[in-house]
Amino acid sequence: MSTIDPAGPSASRVASLWWWMLGGSAILSALVFALLLVALFRRGVADRKTPERKRVWIGWLGLGMPIAVLMVLLAFALSVGERNLPTGPAARTIDVRAYNYGWEFCDEDGRCSEGMLRIPAGQPVDLDITSSDVIHSLWIPRLAGKMDAIPGQVNRLRIEASVPGTYEAVCAEYCGIGHANHRFVVEAYDIGESVAAGGTAP
Repeated sequence: MSTIDPAGPSASRVASLWWWMLGGSAILSALVFALLLVALFRRGVADRKTPERKRVWIGWLGLGMPIAVLMVLLAFALSVGERNLPTGPAARTIDVRAYNYGWEFCDEDGRCSEGMLRIPAGQPVDLDITSSDVIHSLWIPRLAGKMDAIPGQVNRLRIEASVPGTYEAVCAEYCGIGHANHRFVVEAYDIGESVAAGGTAP
């Protein structure tokens, strides 16, 4: 269930954002610690600096550098969010209903299941997510980011598994005493094998 071990295109973009954010935080942390060391071991230096030098330290290092790093991260995050929107056709649409404390999945043919979601590997699938009681949050770390399940509202999340396999999913919003066990499994099946076996997996 690692965000940085993606198994689909949407999760890969989220993982890339995570690494960019780690890099940005490392740069800012290094800057802060460098300034702290200067302050500790060169006391009084700031008082002897000219106004121009002070403007460099305060304006560029104190304000300019953090703003520049944060703006780069913001632009990258907006790009990831835009690219993860469910645009274009999907292989199928599945209705997802969260409740205390389970998940129900119904495909376009009206077939429903609980606790396990089956999707074709290598194809995008749209999940139309809602809740029948309180707010929940659907999260399949290796396939996509989080999406809230809100009573009376439908939120769409696109997921895709690059390869067949089994992927764990959880509710990422505290929803009551049974929250710790509010989980399900995504099974991505190979389309060729399913057709060869004569199956039409929901």
